[in-house]
Amino acid sequence: MNQIYIPENYCPALDAYDTQRAIAYIKETFQEEFSKALNLKRVSAPLFVTESSGLNDNLNGYERPVSFDIPAVGKEAQVVHSLAKWKRLALKRYHFTVGNGLYTDMNAIRRDETLDNIHSVYVDQWDWEKIITRENRNLDFLKLIVKAIVGAICNTNDRLHVRYPQLRTELGREVSFITAQDLEDKYPDLKTGSQRENAYVREHKTACVMQIGGALRSGKPHDGRAPDYDDWNLNCDIFFWHETLNRALEVSSMGIRVDAESLDRQLTLANCDDRRELPFHQMLLNNELPLTIGGGIGQSRLAMLMLGSAHIGEVQSSVWDEETVEACAKAGIPLL
Repeated sequence: MNQIYIPENYCPALDAYDTQRAIAYIKETFQEEFSKALNLKRVSAPLFVTESSGLNDNLNGYERPVSFDIPAVGKEAQVVHSLAKWKRLALKRYHFTVGNGLYTDMNAIRRDETLDNIHSVYVDQWDWEKIITRENRNLDFLKLIVKAIVGAICNTNDRLHVRYPQLRTELGREVSFITAQDLEDKYPDLKTGSQRENAYVREHKTACVMQIGGALRSGKPHDGRAPDYDDWNLNCDIFFWHETLNRALEVSSMGIRVDAESLDRQLTLANCDDRRELPFHQMLLNNELPLTIGGGIGQSRLAMLMLGSAHIGEVQSSVWDEETVEACAKAGIPLL
């Protein structure tokens, strides 16, 4: 059986019909708040890319993409893990300018995902990317964007409560920022990044963990991060405390993207020098792409946070093992 937590005496706040309506309202409202806050325009995005392009997100490096051949094209294609690289290329192709950006629906299949209350084989998120200046490549600018995103989330939650007053989720607008190294120093007896995140977010409710990817003083990274999209010194994850699950819930992974110098350094640190010959990486190393900031915001994660859902399967349709289905049915957790 995959990992699952059953909260005591759980009962959904909304019935099946109102849950569907609320999910639609959350998505529509957040897109409005979010695009306005960051000056983003909606674009269409691919479900798959060619393997040879180097555009797929390699995540932690061990996840297997869903691949298939396209006889009419004569190439192998991969369902995207995310659009972290594609978005930056799109900004150049679509002639976006500094201060402007794009967002899109990203749908992915992550076949090797470990399933639990907040993880699914199916991933749905808003992927976004925005052109910045070199002067913006600093932690102060990163924090500014994080606060804008948190504000858009809280505005959406407030508007949702007007429509569905029976919902009880309260979200804090004040963001507590901490680096992954400071988090390790603060909780020396906790061995994993997720344990430290839970401890910190339990105390602060809304938090942002920065500088993820490189090895900490313990010799281990806080969490895995691909070396070819975020600058490990200028990235972060955004968390809210999820009362129903009694845990920290990551709703966004984001960061200021690599430039030629940080890409060169991180490819070597990650033993990924073979990627230097891929078209996307060549463009980056030759300074042919704009400097950007970007990330992903989980659509189902955001819905389950605001609705107080106990399982991500309550807000998205996916596939689960029989033991999980039976455990949820017994506990009154209605999987779609």
